[in-house]
Amino acid sequence: MKSIKTLSATVLALALLASPAISMAHGETEIRFVGQVNGQPFECGKSYADVGTSKSMITPSDFRMFISDVRLIDGQGNAIPLQLTQDKTWQIDNVALIDFENGTSHCRNGTAPLNQSVRGTVPHGDYKGIEFTLGVPFALNHGDPTIAPAPLSSTAMFWNWQGGYKFLKFDMATTGQSKTTLPADKQGGGNASGFSVHLGSTVCASASKTTPPGSCKNPNRVTVRFDSFDPAKDVVIADIGAVLANANVDVNTPKTAVGCMSFPNDPDCPPIMKAFGLPYDGQPGGVQQFFRKQ
Repeated sequence: MKSIKTLSATVLALALLASPAISMAHGETEIRFVGQVNGQPFECGKSYADVGTSKSMITPSDFRMFISDVRLIDGQGNAIPLQLTQDKTWQIDNVALIDFENGTSHCRNGTAPLNQSVRGTVPHGDYKGIEFTLGVPFALNHGDPTIAPAPLSSTAMFWNWQGGYKFLKFDMATTGQSKTTLPADKQGGGNASGFSVHLGSTVCASASKTTPPGSCKNPNRVTVRFDSFDPAKDVVIADIGAVLANANVDVNTPKTAVGCMSFPNDPDCPPIMKAFGLPYDGQPGGVQQFFRKQ
């Protein structure tokens, strides 16, 4: 009997060593996000040096993004959905708006409240990792924001019914592209920006900009997975400096959108879309550089 107990203890110990699962999520869970520019905390009105290939000085004026389909990875590799708390302010269905700007200083087109986490519940269990998507699911992406519940009511984060929402909105003045002198846009438009990064679906098949499409050729949603992640200890870093590392933010190609707004045939977009890990104009995507665990 003693030898059986010893064997059982040995098997259990080996099993624990073999499983990297972290006992970390029981019921209510919060996934925290931190906005950064080249490793420095994002702050409205602050200027950041050495950005992009031109080593430009940038001053951001907006930094918001939609996160959806958050799932925790259990010890068997199963992705278990995080059921979001339906606060109808920052979270609805399986979508959450992360808002790093506070409506002050250069972020005058934004709003005062901040939201830097996704909150919800998962079944009790042991989990070791996480995956999530940067973007709004197609089923929720092409409705009418004027009648949608928050946070999908944000017209600042919306293009039109055809294109849907801006999955990410980052606006800035740069050394070579100063901000405009136009009045602040209360709807959060990009008219205060010298260079913008707006990520969203493009080439969406519909009769007009006010007609929801049946599909989009370029969904431009980014799914991210960290095989090891403990919400109690780890945070998700969203560093726009890594996205801009191979872009020249001091130059905007004439007759194209300001910066890169995901639209095809924009010479300013390839290094930015590649850094998101997305294919663009027939070129394959790279390894996403925007998110990392810390």
